[in-house]
Amino acid sequence: MDAVLDALVASAPAQWLRFSRWGYAAVNTTHVFGIALLVGAILPLDLRLLGVWRSVALEPLARVLVPVAATGLFLAITTGVFLFITRANEYAALNLFLLKVTLIAAGAVHALSLQLGPGLAHASPARLRAAGAASLSIWVAALICGRLLAFVAD
Repeated sequence: MDAVLDALVASAPAQWLRFSRWGYAAVNTTHVFGIALLVGAILPLDLRLLGVWRSVALEPLARVLVPVAATGLFLAITTGVFLFITRANEYAALNLFLLKVTLIAAGAVHALSLQLGPGLAHASPARLRAAGAASLSIWVAALICGRLLAFVAD
């Protein structure tokens, strides 16, 4: 595994990100933008699932917010891979990073299970609340882990 991580760190994209005047900043900014789209779409949807804004129909809200969240997740993961390769050995050794990745995977699987299953429109209020609580907990925990990495990854 160390050989793979060393190869990632030595790769041309990792070298470019480490030494480019604006490359790392652009990728990092895009990562933050992806996270903003993801969390900005998930938060209102999860709050609606928890019972806030009951007067707002769930299906049209989800139709707008789910693609926004998916776009944000795609941007965050894509740019996250590039950020990871700049310090792959360090990040891979951190339990906090591994927890973050696990939470992101759990959040994505949870979201897919909601989209691919019978759908939110046919779920009971209790199921909607449980789905909203689980999603909100997972994504907030992933966000906190990601932010904490800035303080422990040196």
